[in-house]
Amino acid sequence: MIRKVRKAAVIGSGIMGGGIAALLAGAGVKVQLLDIVPFDLKDEEKNDRAARNRLVKTGLDAALASSPSLFFNKKDAGLISIGNLDDDIETLSECDWIIEVVVENLKIKRELFTKIEKVRKPGAIVSSNTSGIPLKDICEGFSKEFKTHFMGTHFFNPVRYMHLLELIPGADTLPEILEFIAAFGEKNLGKGIVWAKDTPNFVGNRIGIHGIGAIMKAMVEDQMTIPEVDAIFGPALGRPKTAIFKTVDLVGLDTVIHVCKNSYELCPDDEQRDALILPEFVGKMAEKNLLGNKTRAGFYKTDLTPEWKKLRKVLNPSTMEYEDLVRPSFPCIDAAKKKGTLKEKVDCVLKGDDKGAKFAWKMAANSFQYAANRVPEIADTIIEIDNSMKWGYNFEMGPFELWDAYGVTAAAERMEQENLEVPANVKLMLEYGNTSFYKLEKGIKYYYDFALASYKQVPVSKNMVSIAAAKGNNKTVLENNSASLVDIGDGVFCIEFHTKMNALNEEIMDSIGKALDYVDNNGVGLVVGNEAGGMPGAFSAGADLSFISKLCHDKKYAEIDAFLKKGHDGIQKAKYAAFPVVAAPYGLVLGGGCEICLSADKMVAHSELYMGLVEIGVGLLPAGGGTLNLWKKYINALPGKTAKDIDLAKLFVPAFMKIAMAAVSMSAAQAAGNGFLGQADRIVFNRDNLIGEAKKEVLKMVDDGYVPPAKQPLIVMGNAGQGMVNAEIYNMLNGKFMSDYDAFLARRIAYVMSGGDIKVGSSVDEDTILKLEREAFVDFCKEEKTIARIDHMLKTGKPLRN
Repeated sequence: MIRKVRKAAVIGSGIMGGGIAALLAGAGVKVQLLDIVPFDLKDEEKNDRAARNRLVKTGLDAALASSPSLFFNKKDAGLISIGNLDDDIETLSECDWIIEVVVENLKIKRELFTKIEKVRKPGAIVSSNTSGIPLKDICEGFSKEFKTHFMGTHFFNPVRYMHLLELIPGADTLPEILEFIAAFGEKNLGKGIVWAKDTPNFVGNRIGIHGIGAIMKAMVEDQMTIPEVDAIFGPALGRPKTAIFKTVDLVGLDTVIHVCKNSYELCPDDEQRDALILPEFVGKMAEKNLLGNKTRAGFYKTDLTPEWKKLRKVLNPSTMEYEDLVRPSFPCIDAAKKKGTLKEKVDCVLKGDDKGAKFAWKMAANSFQYAANRVPEIADTIIEIDNSMKWGYNFEMGPFELWDAYGVTAAAERMEQENLEVPANVKLMLEYGNTSFYKLEKGIKYYYDFALASYKQVPVSKNMVSIAAAKGNNKTVLENNSASLVDIGDGVFCIEFHTKMNALNEEIMDSIGKALDYVDNNGVGLVVGNEAGGMPGAFSAGADLSFISKLCHDKKYAEIDAFLKKGHDGIQKAKYAAFPVVAAPYGLVLGGGCEICLSADKMVAHSELYMGLVEIGVGLLPAGGGTLNLWKKYINALPGKTAKDIDLAKLFVPAFMKIAMAAVSMSAAQAAGNGFLGQADRIVFNRDNLIGEAKKEVLKMVDDGYVPPAKQPLIVMGNAGQGMVNAEIYNMLNGKFMSDYDAFLARRIAYVMSGGDIKVGSSVDEDTILKLEREAFVDFCKEEKTIARIDHMLKTGKPLRN
């Protein structure tokens, strides 16, 4: 039997349930979302279906209104049907997968599963999203058929954005059920799979919540402040900017207290159990309802002055009063900010000698001990623990990777000098002469398996192609400070950018041309992609503005034109190459990064795609073929029709508005709606597989007998298009959606995109529009307001509307 998930049920419509339903709908699965009938119905409402579905409707509405959105596209909600557990329980008989996401109460869960068992069809998979109740207690006494199809599926909030999915086998779960859900979770839902044991809070929260509790406790003992702790445990150690206390404000203090209490009660033999007894001031915060963002006050809050100026405040645990936030720093943090790699930053912070560095080391050593002692209690290998922290907490390194970065031997020696116990399994590893948890050999990554006392290959998906592994296997064929060309196998090469935010500079433009020549002589196709970290990460945030700013200030307009010409030549060379070029965008794909993708034969895009031509925000226009190729995307989007057969006006204004309003998609689905992705492009849910899937497309195109597109004249709107745009600009000026300078820029952009001073329906060659792009860009660089916009963006990271 070939198992499929055509329809799924999600029971429980809170934030988690609504998020799971939205994710499934985004993957094209029909969803039955159920919740209980409200307890407080009036007599006249008891037969009113809308009233009986009030809770589930509220939950779905909250998911639709969430910000950031839990849906890739609000239209996905059309795949979700709502109902209640009294009237609609029979609908579960139609479902291939039933997911329980109700309150953490064993009695309630068992009563629900008793109802489910009576109506589910044979073979339907049933899973619980519990994070604290043992699965063996939930399914005790149920039929064997039920138990063999029952397991734990623990998603992390917010479901759309968090990569982690913990899978917990029940004692009787069939292997084929586990394999199916793992494959479906990875490929269809885009999740990183971690296999957890049926222990309290599984892997991610067991490690993560201990870390939070231990740091809170140590903060009080060492008389550190909340801002000091957050300054240490942020980007300098490869952690999110929300660090510790902003993260708790985001998650909710009540949730953290609940998980700590749960771990404490259910883990009586945990050697660091006392770390889960949170400091006294935390209990006082809960009593005062200072729970974080949900109550508008937690460890931090924001006040408004009478002038509507925001004032950031932070709680003083000693006085329980809020004080003005003063952002602290330490020499180790200042030094880390100047370093380029995470390992260098880690060395600064953990090996420094100031107060902050000593606190950071104390807590790092504690986390090393705790993580090592959890193998094999909560997971069989170090991989599950590291991946849980990276995918569920957005750390760049898990605890074992961080230990490697410090140096396992050096850390162990320091721990012994400070009378800190080195875990027995790590001591044994070092005694056997193994001095790292991970190693790379011939492009293959290995991890140390404590049980086998030897290294094993890190398992990877068959769909995954790793640029880093290829580079580790000496497959880099061209390289400079900004870009590399890497052989990823089967005659396919990948050009990878590695500047800050993968911003495009002159070196990258040179690299594109050289890469195309190399592939033409030595390969069958090219992927444009990279594996930069971060959430959502940056495929490319556009042109290097500091480079442009310097040229503007120095009035080197000929050099600006030459830079643009080199970019145009590279993009056109890629577009008409004798081999397929596939772009693999993800995360931030802005300005020039977007233009590179628009010029490719095909895009294989990650579902989290923030794509747009945003140059107007810095007083410029797309000048990497953006106006040309977006217009071509719009024209080519109508199958079976030529440009002469359609009303170009219906296409021109929407295409122009995407540039004039600097529209950025909030997902790949939205990028398709905005016209940036076409019917030939693909969306991939799992970013880990992105390069591999792009490579597949290259090879498929080669196998199909790839023929490069022929250069053809492009039909344009000419003066008529500019006239239509002027009307739109007038309306936007009146509505104060644009400044006068925006309008000035927009008119010139329309002139370029419409082909210049020619009649509607005329045809021009592509070089004409590209020349218009360069001329407009250089002219804009001469404007003081454009220079002010560029400099403001470089200084603040925010656009200036002057």
